[in-house]
Amino acid sequence: MPRYTVHVRGEWLAVPCPHGTNTVGWLGKEAVRRYMKNKPDNGGFTSVEEVKFFVRRCKGLGLLDLDDTVEDALEDNEFVEVVIEGDIMSPDFIPSQPEGVHLYSKYREPEQYISLDGNSLTTQDLVNLGKGLYKIKLTPEAEAKVKQSREVIERIVKEQTVVYGITTGFGKFARTVIPNSKLMELQMNLVRSHSAGVGKPLTPERSRMLLALRINVLAKGYSGISLETLQQVIEAFNASCLPYIPEKGTVGASGDLAPLSHLALGLTGEGKMWSPKSGWADAKYVLEAHGLKPITLKPKEGLALINGTQMITSLGCEAVERASAIARQADIVAALTLEVLKGTTKAFDTDIHAVRPHRGQAEVAFRFRSLLDSDHHPSEIAESHRFCDRVQDAYTMRCCPQVHGVVNDTIAFVKDIMTTEINSATDNPMVFAERAETISGGNFHGEYPAKALDYLAIGVHELAAISERRIERLCNPSLSELPAFLVTEGGLNSGFMIAHCTAAALVSENKALCHPSSVDSLSTSAATEDHVSMGGWSARKALRVIEHVEQVLAIELLAACQGIEFLRPLRTTTPLEKVYDLVRSVVRPWMKDRFMAPDIEAAHRLLVEQKVWEVAEPYIEKYRREHIPESRPGSPTAFSLGSLERKTHDGHNHRHHNEL
Repeated sequence: MPRYTVHVRGEWLAVPCPHGTNTVGWLGKEAVRRYMKNKPDNGGFTSVEEVKFFVRRCKGLGLLDLDDTVEDALEDNEFVEVVIEGDIMSPDFIPSQPEGVHLYSKYREPEQYISLDGNSLTTQDLVNLGKGLYKIKLTPEAEAKVKQSREVIERIVKEQTVVYGITTGFGKFARTVIPNSKLMELQMNLVRSHSAGVGKPLTPERSRMLLALRINVLAKGYSGISLETLQQVIEAFNASCLPYIPEKGTVGASGDLAPLSHLALGLTGEGKMWSPKSGWADAKYVLEAHGLKPITLKPKEGLALINGTQMITSLGCEAVERASAIARQADIVAALTLEVLKGTTKAFDTDIHAVRPHRGQAEVAFRFRSLLDSDHHPSEIAESHRFCDRVQDAYTMRCCPQVHGVVNDTIAFVKDIMTTEINSATDNPMVFAERAETISGGNFHGEYPAKALDYLAIGVHELAAISERRIERLCNPSLSELPAFLVTEGGLNSGFMIAHCTAAALVSENKALCHPSSVDSLSTSAATEDHVSMGGWSARKALRVIEHVEQVLAIELLAACQGIEFLRPLRTTTPLEKVYDLVRSVVRPWMKDRFMAPDIEAAHRLLVEQKVWEVAEPYIEKYRREHIPESRPGSPTAFSLGSLERKTHDGHNHRHHNEL
């Protein structure tokens, strides 16, 4: 017999449907009847017949026709809501609905698996798991290690050995011994009491990343979780059953206790949970809808689920991957601006960067050459100012390799730390099966990812700072030789005037956000945890800084393409024309003032989805193959070879012949 989970005024009701020919209206009435039955005052109604309502899906909030049959309109065990006419929609029905949750209407259950062993996960793997591209399974080696560590815990319980977090309380209560009869209650109490976070919940993508990363850490076999429980966690992940995890509340030592407790709480069937099938609902109903049972925590398992740096690190992995994407696209956007402002490529000469051989600097200079080399990609714009009398360009163009370069090196440094961290055991106590003992330590402390992500924010911010100055040059007619604010009939039209103000505002916000969170520490847990990392805010603000950088560069991309309009019919290099065509596929030229925010968002989306890189990369790599013989398959990476490019011409690409 099919059944449906129905939400009525804050309560969830399981309603069986004896006949598929029953209507949606019947389902609504039956849900209201059961709701009234549970209320001493019948919910304020005298009869079901007087109640007027409409019914909608929880997922997507689509309205349903009351006359449709349930078998035609609904899937078995689908989640629906009955909205009583006259009621005000409760904001708690979808508690602080995460941004982007609507994207999951497109969710398709993945068919491919990624095998986790706790040792070989990459930052890109984790981001892909967050996007729902893979399910998870354990390697046989990981399963064996998990079993071995669990045997140590079971021996401790059986022998009634006093061990922190297993047979004692937590934090200040570490010296309080708990009787064996209450060890399971101890773990559940731990999870409930520590689920004290506040703020908006993590998006589904970020919740999936957090859950996947915790599974990877548990797979290392140093946590003492049972294989049975770990498999239940994996089943929840594979069904995309994602607990409600508030983004605020972690101080980053002892690990990310609050967010990870919310994660564990949902897996035990308490609190709220989200899945593509159900939307937000009580966790027990979401698990049941997917044929899953709530986890029953055994000794040590609550602690195993909540002790670690996975909140900081999972958000940090997203940050470092997005930073990587925007950094390489920043070079393309800046190259396009240089063309519009009729700049020279002499500052990107190979020999200049060979004598200051920072890897990032050399690679950025190489990318500029690959996009602007007039011998390789003839540019009519470059040819038009071949005999101009300008000697050199402003720093915002001339110094891109030095400024963008250190951002690339910063990202590489942070990525190395994140890669180590996502494959590290961060529990306390640690269970060493080979020694048949547990050892208390401090691997849960989040200082490593916290410091790294503060550094990432500071580094990546500079892409926006220098981009905003280039936007100013594009908009300022005394600097660009283009119409003021890149629009005709200035005065009647304001063009990019306020778009530049938006960029300036975002850069200014970033200056405050770049203040390191990890320089702060507040003693917690009655001075037991007397130094903490504050890494949760390091991760969250790093993501915000990176989003601002993306938005500023989106504005520069639009401004540069608009500048091209005033240089027509002249054309730029082939790869940059391809970038221009990409932008024009989503944003038309700015002939007169119009609503600008959608254009900025469209350009931002191109950068987030790495479309600009996808268009330009083939030309960059073709240039690399032709100019760096060592970059054949099996050779060292291009990133380390940027400074080795051979000069193939006189060094200035036929721009600004009067340079000294």
